[in-house]
Amino acid sequence: MLDQIFKDLKNEVKFGYLKKKHPYRYPSLGSIEDQKPVQRTVVLRDSTDQFELIMYTDERSDKIHQFETNPNASLLFYNHKKLLQVKIEGKMQLIRSGKDFENYWSRVQGKSQKDFITQQAPGTPIDNPDHVEYKEDEHHFCLLKLVPESMEYLELKRPNHIRARFDKVNNWEGQFLNP
Repeated sequence: MLDQIFKDLKNEVKFGYLKKKHPYRYPSLGSIEDQKPVQRTVVLRDSTDQFELIMYTDERSDKIHQFETNPNASLLFYNHKKLLQVKIEGKMQLIRSGKDFENYWSRVQGKSQKDFITQQAPGTPIDNPDHVEYKEDEHHFCLLKLVPESMEYLELKRPNHIRARFDKVNNWEGQFLNP
């Protein structure tokens, strides 16, 4: 049963980037700043064969400094229709160059590229949302790659909730947990 739960967990997360309207497309990403948790919603873009999870960001965003200081990260997914929560914790890698970087940047099309070519960094105060300025000849694209170290599955159901944890150090062998 644990093997099937682990397979279901991975498949459910993959649907997040394969199906545009899937609730796992927009997980909450947690980082640490000044010993305090910081969360934001991100877009899940892809996963590797090793189930490393890919997101995009502006390299000037606060989360970059947070992950440079402390690479520990957490992604939290929730499917309200299935009452299913998945938490994935691990180390965040920042990718700013190389083959993978170029491959993913080439996938960012048209209007979406504007997210990475603003003159000012994300979070900079502006007078009006219409006053965003762009530098078309320069981008600030960065890949975030979460390398999982543990995964947790929680399904709320009757007669019993099902909670299980899977750890990389144990070769992803699962363990049921009291919900």
